[in-house]
Amino acid sequence: MRTRSELLRRAAVAIGLLAFAVLPAHALTVFACEPEWAALTRALWPQDATLRLHVATHVAQDPHHIEARPALIAQLRSADLAVCTGAGLEAGWLPALQQRAGNARVQDGAPGMFYATTHVPLLDPKPGAGGNPFAGDVHAEGNPHLHADPRRLRTVAQALARTLQAAAPAQAAAIAARADAFDRDWATRTTAWSERAAPLRGAVVAAQHSSFGYLWDWLGLVPVADLEPKPGMAPTPGHLQSLLERLRAAPPMAVVVARHQDPRAGRWLSGQFAQAGTAVPLLVLPATVPDPDAPDALARWFDALLAALLQARSDGATR
Repeated sequence: MRTRSELLRRAAVAIGLLAFAVLPAHALTVFACEPEWAALTRALWPQDATLRLHVATHVAQDPHHIEARPALIAQLRSADLAVCTGAGLEAGWLPALQQRAGNARVQDGAPGMFYATTHVPLLDPKPGAGGNPFAGDVHAEGNPHLHADPRRLRTVAQALARTLQAAAPAQAAAIAARADAFDRDWATRTTAWSERAAPLRGAVVAAQHSSFGYLWDWLGLVPVADLEPKPGMAPTPGHLQSLLERLRAAPPMAVVVARHQDPRAGRWLSGQFAQAGTAVPLLVLPATVPDPDAPDALARWFDALLAALLQARSDGATR
């Protein structure tokens, strides 16, 4: 027998289906959970068509943990389409936004709720890992930070283009043209990036969290240590000391933290190697696009990541 909450959810999805089918042809309002999805939406949307785009997070925020502020509730309430990562990345705040916004178009299961992680295979799934409050930010479906792999991003772009076409039928042909142009350009860029990154293959890094797990997988870098004792839990002195002892014999190419993370643990580990006479730079890298409104925001982000990693590799080759 279905519960009252399940019946209400199904009714909300049904209303969302109807609302999605009668959207106005002249404009679209999109709520992007993370900057990378805002940048991708802009890349696929026709330049001469109206787009109202709200972004819930920015490069200096941890997308796992943000506050469900009234402004975000209002933005989601007005959205025709929400574009998010999924796989539990926004589990700490998006369900609250959806409930408080009361917008049937962007409830789970409605056509206006787009999750990127449903369209590509994910790394490191942990079935049955949920429900343990002491396990940290463990995602049972897999690592949600897929946007750091341009190959997976290309697949998501194709799926998002289809969703945008369904949301704005009057723009379907123009979206298809934009999507085709993006796909061709992205394939060319990905090939060029892969060739440029050849010196990185097999190099080892120590990183904090799995924010760049897909980048390591794509580039052939080997993450040998995580500064967090458990996913999402702050580094501890004891854990860092054990990493230092373990890595002394074969220091990593670099210590990597994301811009939204506290760099002190990475700075300490890098400094300990320096005191021992080994240069292991600390790289503080943006885990998403710094400016989703910038032209070619996604491409610029990958260019910057590769430049930083290649510089670290070059510096390491001379030590």
